[in-house]
Amino acid sequence: MTSTSFDTDLQDLLREAARWRLIGLFLECPGEGWQDEIDCLAAEVGDGSLLEAAELARQEASPALYHTTFGPGGPAPPREVSYRRTVHPGRFLAEIGDGYRAFVYTPSSPEALDHVATEVGFVAYLCLKEAYAIARSDADQAGLCRSAARRFLEEHLAVMAQPLAAHLKMSGIGYLALAGDALVDRVGPPGGANSGTAASENARETAHTANP
Repeated sequence: MTSTSFDTDLQDLLREAARWRLIGLFLECPGEGWQDEIDCLAAEVGDGSLLEAAELARQEASPALYHTTFGPGGPAPPREVSYRRTVHPGRFLAEIGDGYRAFVYTPSSPEALDHVATEVGFVAYLCLKEAYAIARSDADQAGLCRSAARRFLEEHLAVMAQPLAAHLKMSGIGYLALAGDALVDRVGPPGGANSGTAASENARETAHTANP
């Protein structure tokens, strides 16, 4: 790999991490500095749809709207456990937490471990870890992060991405509808979603290699 192609690959990966982070922010409750971070990321990611979502967020977003949409009784359940019928919630959350700890992921959001914003943030974090590994020429570590992200998408986010996006589209809230569409575009169709604990188990098995 030439230096030019290496730099391009690394930049692409960092840009994709920023896209995931931006989608996660859209799905968090707005707080201090929220819009500033969104505007900064939107200007960097090179995605017209996400840039439009950032502009709409400036007009639409508020904590009250967030809680009306995602809170109890709202039209768009934001937690993965809401889309699973046969899991024990406490055990399920513990397993997700084990997976996060295996990669030393500390969510920036105060939301539940299975909240869509927390899970999207984990994918962004894994992209950054992969980029760091590539920068250090650590192919094994990069492959581990890439594999973990792919499995997490398939086994967790794919469970709720499409139904959540449908709820958000029906809500009539422009920036959230666009964020839902962007999530589905990146997650893809459901696949292997019935084995939701596998990613956490894999992360625990490889935890000793996951930390640079």
